[in-house]
Amino acid sequence: MDAKKKTCFKCGEEKYLSAFYKHKMMADGRVNKCIECNKRDNRENRASNIEYYREYDKNRGMKEHRVKARDEYAKTPEGHAAYKRAHEKYSRNNPIKKGASTIVGNAVRDGKLEKPDSCEKCGSKPSRLHGHHDDYAFPLSVRWLCPGCHSQWHKKNGEGKNAR
Repeated sequence: MDAKKKTCFKCGEEKYLSAFYKHKMMADGRVNKCIECNKRDNRENRASNIEYYREYDKNRGMKEHRVKARDEYAKTPEGHAAYKRAHEKYSRNNPIKKGASTIVGNAVRDGKLEKPDSCEKCGSKPSRLHGHHDDYAFPLSVRWLCPGCHSQWHKKNGEGKNAR
């Protein structure tokens, strides 16, 4: 066997050392499972334990230092640019939703649609209400929900009709 190659114990293939992750505790400085086998094992593990990882990711994302870092990033020019790119991508990928949202915003601005000051479901008075569409084919037919009620509705019911 060539000194610049080793055999993966998982797939049995002989590969160059660059095909193995570095690990300073191993004799040759590389793990004994190739990168491709490592990646496949990680994907399979995540898929078979997806609920655990979703909860883990959610909790990890809400840690104080991560929330603070996101808030700080959002204030930078790079953060503004990233937000703009994401907004533009959402608009391109969801033209019916974007159109319905624009129609509602224009109708509220022009006084053709009245926006209440409280959530239709729970009665709270948040700083921002969402105009929820059960069917995007009827853009002026909205229910005004607080962010929490709106999120709960979608968790229970999924997307509205004619969403794309």
